[in-house]
Amino acid sequence: MKKIVVFTGAGVSADSGLATFRDSDGLWADYRIEDVCTPEALARNRATVVEFYNLRRREMLAAQPNAGHAAIADLERDFDVEVLTQNVDNLHERAGSSKVTHLHGELTCLRSSRNPDLIVPLEGWEQKPDATAPDGALLRPHIVFFGEAVPMFERAAEIAQTADVMVVVGTSLAVYPAASLVRYVRPDIPIYVVDPGRPDTGGIRNPLTVIRKRAAEGMPELAGLLRERYKE
Repeated sequence: MKKIVVFTGAGVSADSGLATFRDSDGLWADYRIEDVCTPEALARNRATVVEFYNLRRREMLAAQPNAGHAAIADLERDFDVEVLTQNVDNLHERAGSSKVTHLHGELTCLRSSRNPDLIVPLEGWEQKPDATAPDGALLRPHIVFFGEAVPMFERAAEIAQTADVMVVVGTSLAVYPAASLVRYVRPDIPIYVVDPGRPDTGGIRNPLTVIRKRAAEGMPELAGLLRERYKE
């Protein structure tokens, strides 16, 4: 059974109505990244940061997986599939994907401000500002803030190296280190990119196919193509 590694970005969730960093009129347009997505912001104005991620959880819970998420999950019928995602929502899981690695954290969890390995699940959407972890420290969103290391990157890079086929969906390939995952794919492995824009594919030396469509349209199309070419 062929191994397909799917690397996804905000464009997949955008088709479910979730705002991205680059939306001119979306959720992020009302905030500066420096005010809601840095360790300094959390220390300086904890209530604002906590409320921002509460809002994002409410948005996530109101959204539904789209045809792009469904097509990725459905590939598991015919392939060994692992998803590497920059997204912090749980739409891949809700669509049925069974192996998902979140590079930038998860909205459905909180973690200790003292111990980044002490992660606890969060039911519903609301984090109370004074909620504490089992170690007594204040809880914080389980999100990789700007300026912080990406703890799951090494694992994701190892997964990328195992791909027989790499699929890149809904990402500009401009956010590092995550964008460099395409460089860990073995040189002879085909890479398929689904995105309506102009993702930065300049560093890809592998056999490359680009489908310039949104995830909800292009991913089902690509899934059919993958089955034609690689289903055993």
